[in-house]
Amino acid sequence: MSVHVENSGRGIEDAAREARYKVFEQHLAEGDYLLTAHHGDDQTETMLLRLMRGTGPRGLAAMAQQRPLGAGILYRPLLSFMRADLEAYAQAADLSWVNDESNANDHYDRNYLRNQVMPLLRNRWPSFANKWQQTADLCAANEALIEELAVQDLALADFNLELVGTSISLAYLEGLSVSRRHNLVRNWLRRQGLSTPEQQHLDQIEQQIIAARQDAETQVTWGNVSLRVYRNRVYALPSANLPSVPEILPSFAPVIELPSGFQLRFELRERDAKPLLKADLLLKADLPNLHCRFRQGGERCKPTGRNHSQTLKRLLQDYGLEPWLRESLPLIYSGDTLVAVADLWICEGYQAEAGGYCLKYERTSKSTGS
Repeated sequence: MSVHVENSGRGIEDAAREARYKVFEQHLAEGDYLLTAHHGDDQTETMLLRLMRGTGPRGLAAMAQQRPLGAGILYRPLLSFMRADLEAYAQAADLSWVNDESNANDHYDRNYLRNQVMPLLRNRWPSFANKWQQTADLCAANEALIEELAVQDLALADFNLELVGTSISLAYLEGLSVSRRHNLVRNWLRRQGLSTPEQQHLDQIEQQIIAARQDAETQVTWGNVSLRVYRNRVYALPSANLPSVPEILPSFAPVIELPSGFQLRFELRERDAKPLLKADLLLKADLPNLHCRFRQGGERCKPTGRNHSQTLKRLLQDYGLEPWLRESLPLIYSGDTLVAVADLWICEGYQAEAGGYCLKYERTSKSTGS
């Protein structure tokens, strides 16, 4: 099986590794184990690579012996053995193996370390790999403690699952020390499967989110994530899953499929906590056709229960909808009359007196990311 490797800025080797694991992840079912042949030499190379790039305890812990991968578990049973030990065993047992020709190409950082640097270290300090493994174990223990603190902070930061992405309290984030704040941000994003920030991104967070004036235009973006601020909360948005406005508007159906994995559902209910849309709008053939539109500017309406109509722009501000979701919000029209705005409200005169349709604007089960 071949994979497509796209360099996202962290090097072709890192991109190839991510591509491989994505393929493995797709084939692992619950209870499955993927065993890899990583050994002690691989571990020391990983530590040195991460040290050269700049890292903390999590990076210096290098490769864990096991970790979740998709629905299964990735397990590395040979980390306590060095390459020379494994080669000696294979030769004694008359086993054969395949050498990857690309391993001789010192253009790649790992190969350069393996072929040029590691022999020098081993010649000077024969047991250095064992000492480095001790360092990795200590760093892993420290990282476990740091992780516990981040989990506690995340619980106290009023974590919330949003229509797109997740959010935490800006006030809580501001109240932490710098190092503890950074620890929380890394843990929060990692748990959402988003790119964790490097030091340059953490510096931008301090300058643009913590120290600067807060508004909806503030954002710090890298990898597959964008951090934005709105109403004293910080949002982590997976950039690939932000809704967009299509050039062709979807025709009406009980389930209207929208861009980027969103849908608007019409569910018939006898009653609900909020106003329902008149059922006869969908059933009477002589009513103007129902269809979905997106904001063009200048729209006005009067939500059920309001005293007067207002511009859609003002209403969306009052309802506290995040600014980056407003342009793609589906508007339901009957002919040229606005009758509902996504699942936020039903317009006056179109609410059901008894049973009617409950509107749900949500992600589809096929979409990825929170």
